[in-house]
Amino acid sequence: MDFLDLPDLAARKYGGSVLYANDDFFAEKENLLKPEKAIFIDGKYTDRGKWMDGWESRRRRVPGHDFCIVRLGLPGILRGVVVDTAFFKGNFPQACSLEGISLPGQPTVEELLAADLDWVEVLPKSDLRGDSENLFAIDASARFTHLRFHIYPDGGVARLRVHGDVVPDPRWMGRPGAEQEVDLAAVEHGAEVIATNDMFFGSRHNLIGPGRAANMGDGWETKRSRREGPDWVVVRLAAPGVIHRALVDTLHFKGNFPESCALHVTHVKEGSSIDVTTLPESAWTELLPRTKLQAHTLHAYEEQLRAVGPATHVRMRIWPDGGVSRLRLFGHVSAAGKESQALRFLNAVPPATRERLFRGTCGSSAFAKSLAARAPFGSFEELGKAADEVFAGLGTADLDEAFSAHPRIGEKRADAQAMGEQAKVASAQQATLDALAAANAAYEQKFGRIYIVCASGKSAEEMLELAKTRMTHDAKKELQVAAEEQRQITQLRLAKLVRRA
Repeated sequence: MDFLDLPDLAARKYGGSVLYANDDFFAEKENLLKPEKAIFIDGKYTDRGKWMDGWESRRRRVPGHDFCIVRLGLPGILRGVVVDTAFFKGNFPQACSLEGISLPGQPTVEELLAADLDWVEVLPKSDLRGDSENLFAIDASARFTHLRFHIYPDGGVARLRVHGDVVPDPRWMGRPGAEQEVDLAAVEHGAEVIATNDMFFGSRHNLIGPGRAANMGDGWETKRSRREGPDWVVVRLAAPGVIHRALVDTLHFKGNFPESCALHVTHVKEGSSIDVTTLPESAWTELLPRTKLQAHTLHAYEEQLRAVGPATHVRMRIWPDGGVSRLRLFGHVSAAGKESQALRFLNAVPPATRERLFRGTCGSSAFAKSLAARAPFGSFEELGKAADEVFAGLGTADLDEAFSAHPRIGEKRADAQAMGEQAKVASAQQATLDALAAANAAYEQKFGRIYIVCASGKSAEEMLELAKTRMTHDAKKELQVAAEEQRQITQLRLAKLVRRA
């Protein structure tokens, strides 16, 4: 089961939580995501019955089944789940199933229980064994933020582990048009520790976990190698990027910290099947030369880093062996990295979410629905071409719906996106703004819709002159001109969505 080597998307340390259970009479729902293995204490009882280390509902005496709702700490694509029924022998459920959904923000329990939500089945009803780790591989393609875990008809489950690929919201890369420093090696951003030569005492995945390590067991630690070394680990960055600053933290490692470390980088083409651990030494570029480390210390490196271009993978070597609690690699995402990550997100979210995002680029519901259905997109050029094809098929009513989603040029109540596109209008003289308002009114009276223009880079004076020219058009010609302006706006907004430019 290869999925066991992937992060647990529901882990508490990443922010996973059981938000709701319809019944947890015998044992609380929160136990389901405890990081440690379940235990059994013979003879321990509560006022409700035998104490059990898991989630356990009462014996059902009416039709139906029990369920709980889990918020994933790391939104992503599921590859497999472990339903652990440890110590539940005569009281485990007969079967279980799993559904997922992708929702923006932090929906409340009431919102998650709404009857009109489109939950997607990811694991059909499957038989369970008692006192066992039940492993289920999942072949999914959609990104989920929440899961609904069903047990049939009732009973107890000790632990739920949800393994998969992290797919974060692209906003982690910074605002569109801004070059923001980010941690390219953070698991919450989608980085992954893909290989190591040894992790006898501490998992390699701990190296890029959130925050500082809780203890020595919350780091990457190799056995005593009895050789010169080095031991090594390879991190796939969350996105291709340029590293400016590195932190190597040996917190809690006092008698077993490495004597020194070094960092090297390589760049692998997007979609390549190359195993970076087999690359020749010449394929790796030195980022940080071999540098001495200290015990229980947060080491910061900036001036010491060599100037290298965009990287996709980082190899850390330690001499001769030992433990490192955290590795942080700060830098900025490359242009290609921004595009690939944003497209990955767009392709992974459910169609309803993708449709909502496209509706923000063009107010036509028909456009958003048709374009969302064309996913996946291999490149921005492919997305842009598909958008133009869909746009060309819109009718007059669809165009009017798109036009009506825009604020009037110069209107102070414009949303943030429109205000950014109309940035030059803010500096216009009041006389010009008054003239624009009059032009808007005249245009609406003649054509029955708002005056729409691709405002990016245009001054208020330029848009006023364009309005005067367009007032000379007949209705048919002006519809064509307005549609072309909307098409250009749509393409610019798609670029911001995908290229973060």
